[in-house]
Amino acid sequence: MKPKFIAISENIIEQIKIGELQPGDQIPSENELIREYKISNTTARKSLLDLESKGWAKRIKGKGTYVLNRTTDHHLVRTLGSIYATRRGFHESLIAEGFQPKNLVLEKTILPDGISSEIGGRHFIIDGPVLKIHQLRFADDEIIKDELKYISLGMCPNINRLPTEISYFKVYESTYQLKIEEVKQTLSTDIVQPEAQENNFELTRATAMFILDSAVVCAGSKVVEIERSYYRGDKYKFAIVANPDYNDHGLTGA
Repeated sequence: MKPKFIAISENIIEQIKIGELQPGDQIPSENELIREYKISNTTARKSLLDLESKGWAKRIKGKGTYVLNRTTDHHLVRTLGSIYATRRGFHESLIAEGFQPKNLVLEKTILPDGISSEIGGRHFIIDGPVLKIHQLRFADDEIIKDELKYISLGMCPNINRLPTEISYFKVYESTYQLKIEEVKQTLSTDIVQPEAQENNFELTRATAMFILDSAVVCAGSKVVEIERSYYRGDKYKFAIVANPDYNDHGLTGA
């Protein structure tokens, strides 16, 4: 008969294999394992160490244990509808999956006038002043996301002083006490040619791209953020889940 901690770690590995736990998802903590399986602290700790030693998970000090990305082509799975992934943000998500993230800021400026965008047949407007951030996102020295954000400085004064690798969604909620009521999104695709203006990925051949347009809407229908991002189609996969906490409004990971 196999030890209890092995049986538990194998059960978690099976959840990862069938997709119940995705790369970057947090694995139940020691205390949660103790409550679920009625085991000791030692057994719970051994279960998590076994997962890590077998290469299925990584412990991040002070945060928890996360599912590593073990796909052979290093595809990144992002889930539309996951409030947990949205709050965590791009930078922290990559670390949780075992990648080394890096940002290259192409532009960070304050626009005195407002910005508007049509997303999913609706018109979204942010009154000025607006913080514009255009940055390239790297995973292990490879550009995988071209991100353009517009953020309301009226609703988030001095947010331009914060580093760009943060989870802005988390900052809206925690620092500025904003109540997020909806995140409206559309996901489309396009082929980007090497000579195209949109090619900030240093591509040498035509490459498929996911294009994510989104607007973060707070109480009173006030828009705090508008984003348009390009994701490399050969590096990303998108999944969709319903999120009852947000009345089934679409929310995305980073």
